[in-house]
Amino acid sequence: MCHARHIHPSRRARPKRLSLRLWYLSSVSDHDTGIRQLRLVVHAEDYEGALRFFRDVLGMPEEEAYAGDGGAQVTILGAGRATLEIANTAQVEMIDDVEVGRRVAPHFRVALEVGDASAANDAAVGGGAEPVAPPTRTPWDSLNARLDAPGGVHLTLFQELGGSGDDAGS
Repeated sequence: MCHARHIHPSRRARPKRLSLRLWYLSSVSDHDTGIRQLRLVVHAEDYEGALRFFRDVLGMPEEEAYAGDGGAQVTILGAGRATLEIANTAQVEMIDDVEVGRRVAPHFRVALEVGDASAANDAAVGGGAEPVAPPTRTPWDSLNARLDAPGGVHLTLFQELGGSGDDAGS
């Protein structure tokens, strides 16, 4: 049995940030709206347990970690290459049936890094997403827009304003 061990963040090699590359319509390419990162944000009631599982048990490398007012905590773990899988109800039910034996798949929020959050927000709304919140500057220096996208996906489009590509969340 293989046991993962926790390596202090200062002793870890910082992994390269990977990009999600998608082809997009030329009408969108007039702006810097191409996807740069896929970030799946998981709300964990048992934060420490979830962190321990994904970081220590599965070995996902810690890229960033932040703490804020009121006990707010977030840790961003590297997940390697990211893709966006779009599946209809029949496919989701089939996968759940094969892997679990019954329907269990919940909904989630997807965060996508873009070069221009305002232009990407406009393109998303033009493409059928319903705006939830306009692009808003965050305390961690990103511009984030919230939308309800087709497929029942609650979506954040975020733009790094500091130019470093690092943020406390999306």
